[in-house]
Amino acid sequence: MLTIRYLGHSAFALEADGKQVLVDPFLTGNPASAVSADEVNPTTILLTHAHNDHVGDAVELSKRTGATIFATHELATYLGQKGANAVGANHGGTVAFDGGTAKFVPAWHTSAYLDGDTFVAPGVPAGFVVRFGGQTVYVAGDTCLFGDMALIGEEGLDIAVLPIGDHFTMGPADAVRAVKLLKPKVVIPCHYNTFPPIQQDPEQFKRDVETQTGARCVILKPGEAYEAGS
Repeated sequence: MLTIRYLGHSAFALEADGKQVLVDPFLTGNPASAVSADEVNPTTILLTHAHNDHVGDAVELSKRTGATIFATHELATYLGQKGANAVGANHGGTVAFDGGTAKFVPAWHTSAYLDGDTFVAPGVPAGFVVRFGGQTVYVAGDTCLFGDMALIGEEGLDIAVLPIGDHFTMGPADAVRAVKLLKPKVVIPCHYNTFPPIQQDPEQFKRDVETQTGARCVILKPGEAYEAGS
């Protein structure tokens, strides 16, 4: 059984069989965070791209727990230089972690890390097709709508985690179009209402998804969890 716990913004904990996979663990400094960094104990960390609101506490968590960070090659190399246990891969590649696998797929976005007062740009953004806890989960990361989501949908998705905030990513209308391409059973929205530019109404998104597609939309408040298959 897979449990998907929403930690706020784009941070999620995927939990199964006593293992915890953290996605984009922006916890410290996140106004929407449901937990502090010392309350999570990941066995694996997946990073979609280098923006600070996604890398978050990844390095510190890796150092404390020994969790492996998986990210695109340049970002993994950069974080490894900071002392993290990091493994790099790239679009099309699949990595194995304790209990599952993650396939790197494209995302259309930018990717740079603000280190002090200097931007460094380690690598490109990615999404993941995660197979874990008996489920196939697409984590889109920050992205716009793109036609190759139809190919990602051919992976046979149980769950799609999609940004809906607009401004920096696709908004609700394009996210509904993404659902039509991806054809998941369940959609979980994220990356909204954390900051003023990305204010959205998730209930309207849910109505649109469930009237225009065959998917069910599950809205999670920070700290809430979804039991996959329920």
